[in-house]
Amino acid sequence: TMKNPVPQAASLLLEKLMLLVHIRPLPAGSGGETPPPAPGYYDTSCFKRGDLLEVPRTLFIHFGIYLGENRVAHLMPDILPSISGDRRQIQQVVTNKRLILGVLARTASIRVDTVEDFAYGGSILVNHMDRLFEDQVLGSEEAARRAEKLVGTTAYSLLWNNCEHFVTYCRYGAPVFFFFFKMIIRDQRSVLASVLVGLASIVCLGVAPSTTLPTIFFFFFLWMAG
Repeated sequence: TMKNPVPQAASLLLEKLMLLVHIRPLPAGSGGETPPPAPGYYDTSCFKRGDLLEVPRTLFIHFGIYLGENRVAHLMPDILPSISGDRRQIQQVVTNKRLILGVLARTASIRVDTVEDFAYGGSILVNHMDRLFEDQVLGSEEAARRAEKLVGTTAYSLLWNNCEHFVTYCRYGAPVFFFFFKMIIRDQRSVLASVLVGLASIVCLGVAPSTTLPTIFFFFFLWMAG
């Protein structure tokens, strides 16, 4: 039997919408762009193996798992692993072009970089999500091992497999995408996009008409709570 194309089309539309509204290329790359901070820019003595690191950006948050010895495992969209086997070239800092093409091609890599390359001058929050998942926090070593096992090429999806899903799986045992939606709703520059996200979510998730109003109130609450 043929699958209903409506949820698939709505999911694709939702991903493209979020790409246009919220994905801003990282400052990493070449062509005269500012290089990442020199080693030692961050004090890593306060980080412990298995910590969940967050780097707030203007329009998004980037996440990673600290592995110790100034190394962070994080998921990044990247086209290069799907077209080249040159590990030395792949390990170089991901450029804007590689990142954008990776998003469009739905290809990413879970890679290990220095704290400086991971954060790229941004402020770092440590285990900021733990307060929301107090009963689900795995052991630090377990979180780090999960991250290490997943290093390599992977599929990418703005909705279902991004850097947030990677770290929440490693530290809490299951991928979580609630914060991604909250981040979108709380950005007042994206009110129209938030409405479309809510409507597309209703279609994608098969929400019955009788629950449409509570769903709208739910998104409104998240926006106000932000």
